[in-house]
Amino acid sequence: MAMRRPWRKLAFVAIAVIAVAALGAIVMALWNTLMPGLFGLRALSFWQALGLLLLSRVLFGRFGRPGGPWGMRRHMMERWAQMTPQERERLRARWRSGGCGFREEGADTPDSAPTL
Repeated sequence: MAMRRPWRKLAFVAIAVIAVAALGAIVMALWNTLMPGLFGLRALSFWQALGLLLLSRVLFGRFGRPGGPWGMRRHMMERWAQMTPQERERLRARWRSGGCGFREEGADTPDSAPTL
């Protein structure tokens, strides 16, 4: 069993390198196909495409945010578990009335809606 672990780690590293290279090639191909024709921009090299991919990951990605796409769901489930039955029913009533629970207490009535 201990003999397999180095191979698994090596396979994981190899797959990660291949995935990064494939993503870089995809970004380069998309950029070089679309951007020069649409906006008159220069074509990218493979390394510039990898840099652009890394920059977009830093600006728009999830670096430093644990939980991935399920992090918010987990957070909401924890909050739901901490609510009292009365708070849950009040939230369900807001959801049924079309509100998301972001309104103030008295804002659920039509009389308190702002007029334009």
